[in-house]
Amino acid sequence: MREGVVKKLSFLDRFLTLWIFLAMALGVLSGYLYPQISGFWNKFQVGTTNIPIAIGLILMMYPPLAKVKYEEMGGVFKNVKVLVLSLVQNWIIGPVLMFFLAIVFLRGYPEYMAGLIMIGLARCIAMVIVWNELAKGDTEYCAGLVAFNSVFQVIFFSAYAWFFITVLPPYFGLKGTAVNISIAQIANSVFIYLGIPFLAGIITRITLIRLKSKKWYEEKFMPKISPITLVSLLFTIIVMFSLKGEYIVKIPMDVIRIAVPLLIYFVLMFLVSFYMGRRVKAGYAKTATLSFTAASNNFELAIAVAISVFGINSGAAFAAVIGPLVEVPVLIMLVNVALRLKGRLFST
Repeated sequence: MREGVVKKLSFLDRFLTLWIFLAMALGVLSGYLYPQISGFWNKFQVGTTNIPIAIGLILMMYPPLAKVKYEEMGGVFKNVKVLVLSLVQNWIIGPVLMFFLAIVFLRGYPEYMAGLIMIGLARCIAMVIVWNELAKGDTEYCAGLVAFNSVFQVIFFSAYAWFFITVLPPYFGLKGTAVNISIAQIANSVFIYLGIPFLAGIITRITLIRLKSKKWYEEKFMPKISPITLVSLLFTIIVMFSLKGEYIVKIPMDVIRIAVPLLIYFVLMFLVSFYMGRRVKAGYAKTATLSFTAASNNFELAIAVAISVFGINSGAAFAAVIGPLVEVPVLIMLVNVALRLKGRLFST
């Protein structure tokens, strides 16, 4: 059975982990050997939005969001227990855990610490859709949670940033930093990285099903656009890693210093969420979605806020960029962990 499934996978899908690590290596190498490449990518910067990365993320998210059965999303939030669990994981446990990891590991590096805290506050609205898709999670549930987190992000991120970066650090003998980020700026980030592919996905699905048929859409159209996700993911990884390739090679100890608490955070959030999802009998698909939603972060927003508050060459911006550099390999490994746990812990 497993052999048959493997044979059905495309060449790109079958060796996905290898392609991701090769893309990371290519990005770092190009950034180190050709430092001017970061200047090239930054030519396409509008405000705090890097256009190549934005395009990569939008294209990456489009196929999974076009796959969502929006007509069936009415029942997504009927399981209140799982919804509450997701909110607690994302908006209480996640930010608090990252805050304490930041002050424990980066106490002597205030800007790195602030960058790490920002990563913990920015709940994922983008790449989680890809991790969830790869782990065979619940597509409709993922779209619902992402939309829910987006609303919370627009409303609460500014207050959370003020509380965790300005108010809370002095209670632990650290200096707080004023953070000025408006609701409009957060809403802009959410619209670019989530709103555009969401709208594209909804319009595509509704239009093509009406013009053709649901069967044609799911059996003919979706298989043709699905590879866009993985190709865009690899492109985005190359761009992100090349932007800081020079620094990753020149100051590896700083990268490791930031990476250690991030690694602990991603793994802990995933495993705890997976355990809790199983405890409330959410089923594998919803448990996987819950776990990846809790473990992932909105690095685009964290980077944008770090740059606007501390500056593009600041330690906070550097720490925020290291976020996705750690998240990508760790989350792809957790996809494999989830698929293994599926066979061992879930009957269906």
